[in-house]
Amino acid sequence: MSKYGENNIKAYGNNFTTMTPGPVAKFLRTCVIFQAIRFIVINIKMLIVVSKSH
Repeated sequence: MSKYGENNIKAYGNNFTTMTPGPVAKFLRTCVIFQAIRFIVINIKMLIVVSKSH
């Protein structure tokens, strides 16, 4: 397969059916405070699961 045709592909063009993130999703993905809170919540959930198994 030739790589010459790949130069003409545009990201998020009409040929792609994937969803593009909206402004809220982009903000939440880059917000350090939200990521820290999410990290803590996931760790608490993991502690609950591990404590149930022991």
